[in-house]
Amino acid sequence: MNRREFLNGLALTAGALATRSFADEMPRWQIGCYTRPWAEQDWRVTFDAIAGAGFTYVGLMTTKSKNNLIVSTESTPDEAAAVGAEAKQRGLQIISVWGGQFNDATGLKRLIENSAACGCPNLLLGGTDENHADAYYKTIAGCCDFASEKKVGLSIKPHGGNNASGAQCRKLIEQVGRKNFRLWYDPGNIFYYSDSKLDPVNDAATVDGLVVGMSVKDFRPPKEVLLTPGTGKVDFPKVLSRLRQGGFTGGPLVIECLDRGDLQQIAAEARKARQFVEELTKTFS
Repeated sequence: MNRREFLNGLALTAGALATRSFADEMPRWQIGCYTRPWAEQDWRVTFDAIAGAGFTYVGLMTTKSKNNLIVSTESTPDEAAAVGAEAKQRGLQIISVWGGQFNDATGLKRLIENSAACGCPNLLLGGTDENHADAYYKTIAGCCDFASEKKVGLSIKPHGGNNASGAQCRKLIEQVGRKNFRLWYDPGNIFYYSDSKLDPVNDAATVDGLVVGMSVKDFRPPKEVLLTPGTGKVDFPKVLSRLRQGGFTGGPLVIECLDRGDLQQIAAEARKARQFVEELTKTFS
């Protein structure tokens, strides 16, 4: 064995051990924060802020860019990989990607490729309007095998239209009928899109066996979600308890919104939100 072969062998062994170690050490609940509260900042500034607030996990969402997204159908896999590298440099693991809308299977496959390239295990989808629903969900069904090959799960969240509630999302997930297309719960949106009429504590009973992650989002009447979790109407302990009863016993809990303010104020709210979710999960550990 020459020196190059020896060093390559060491590198492969170290990589395998690192992967196994990460999987072994991953906590039951992966508490993270989306980039949305820093939408007016460059995403690198946002990564610094999220890491500085004590998070290990980050969700990609909005940012200051030409299309207001960090990763989208317009991004190349190399660009997505560079985003993943920037996250890793800050001690962050990308846990969820919101890449906006896609027009066809080519667009969805690009989003899946980009999720894999940045090291993210789940692509978050928002649904579409009634006029485009058939084509949209047929496209998802047709791309599930490709996503499985890339080791990327697909999920939809309650987001208005015909996917505004848990019951509606269940119908769509069952329509697609693939095990790697599941639900990313959003209790704030349950209140928001029902005009406060549907409590997520009750809605959570309709999604047993489907939930793989949660956007930790609160709500304040009449139509406000840009607030720090724990300060609004969502009863998070009861919501999480009901979701846990339905099989969601661990996974990503990613804070989506915070009270608005300057960088210092947002950082303080991010730390407060992280501590709130950490305390919340202690009951369910």
